[in-house]
Amino acid sequence: MKRAANNRPIAIDLFAGAGGLALGFEQAGFDIPVAVEIDPVHAAVHQFNFPQCETIPHSVTEMTGKDIRTAAGLSAGRKIAAVIGGAPCQGFSIMGPRSRSDPRNALVKEFVRLVGELRPSYFVFENVKGLTQNRNRLFLQETVADMKAIGYQLITPWKVLNACDYGIPQNRERLFLIGAKSNLPLPSYPVPLPAQPTCQEALEDLPDAETFDVLKRVSEVKTHLPQPTSEYAALLRCVSTIGAHADGQSGWHYGYRRQWDRNQLTNSIRTNHSVRTRDRFATTPPGKREPISHFFRLPPDGICNTLRAGTDSARGSFTSPRPIHYRYARCITVREMARLHGFPDWFRLHATKWHGARQIGNSVPPPLSRAIATQILQALKYVPTSPNVTLPAGDERLLTMTAEAAARYWGIKSPIRQRDRLVS
Repeated sequence: MKRAANNRPIAIDLFAGAGGLALGFEQAGFDIPVAVEIDPVHAAVHQFNFPQCETIPHSVTEMTGKDIRTAAGLSAGRKIAAVIGGAPCQGFSIMGPRSRSDPRNALVKEFVRLVGELRPSYFVFENVKGLTQNRNRLFLQETVADMKAIGYQLITPWKVLNACDYGIPQNRERLFLIGAKSNLPLPSYPVPLPAQPTCQEALEDLPDAETFDVLKRVSEVKTHLPQPTSEYAALLRCVSTIGAHADGQSGWHYGYRRQWDRNQLTNSIRTNHSVRTRDRFATTPPGKREPISHFFRLPPDGICNTLRAGTDSARGSFTSPRPIHYRYARCITVREMARLHGFPDWFRLHATKWHGARQIGNSVPPPLSRAIATQILQALKYVPTSPNVTLPAGDERLLTMTAEAAARYWGIKSPIRQRDRLVS
């Protein structure tokens, strides 16, 4: 789709995933004309949600700054306001085995390289809290030194931000390095909000997926959704009157509106729990972990634990650890995960539970991303405006592709292990 001509600041998204970081920047007032994402399934979902963005399904190791500018249609003289991204973090993560020699850690150096080639005014680098711990601190210090060596200053001290401080009901701590060219003013880290929504405020208006028999087989159903029961839910349904801008938009912030059906319950395929499992879930108190699965049961008046991406077959099986609903004796759906993560209801994830949960667990919550992007816009002295453009709905086939099918779609050899069952 041809991009609309405008003067919005440009951000380039590396390690894009499904687009959580990009969505927050778009909502703040940026345009993201190009995104790089090696996983062909993630890239397909990204293309669905960002039809104006050129999604590049390759590793950043294969890209140069010139390649990215060409893909984005940016002339050599067009300024790039920000380069953003969070390199894969398994080598630094607190969860599971960690190793500084993990080859994925070299991708951090690739981020630095591309910042040096693209020369944005600002950059935002996101990674796990584990990068700040003693065993990884030297690598972090080296990364900061590498940024300074290519002419960038960083906000110091760097901070670990918790997404629950920026408008979502989820405890999620991540490191953010934010920097600027040495001749530009540094932004500030966003100030935490005074309160966060609760799990009940996030989920209460969504109908129980288990009342729809068809959701045993597919991930969406047409139904009449009730009015949101909280301001948080209204924002994610894009029907809120809070924060509406001059053109009357509500919940879209400064992003592009999308064509979508507000009465389509999406990403809600059911999980086939056994009776014994349901009994265990039912007796687990809210705010506690079920002792066998170790799944966390959501507290209705509290917040969620950190939503994780799960594991692939290298760890013995494909898993997507989703919390237990506070009201129902079942794991929450991917759409319910998306609500807890701050994704609006128009935003679609992959149709399977495993891929959909993985895309959420690997992403930056859009409200946190938006808060950071807003600080950068203030440093740029740019006053955002809402684009008068509604983007069409994407091709829904992009949401159901296996890794093999997505690789064929992109014309590449898939670097990702295949997940065979489409609707699991």
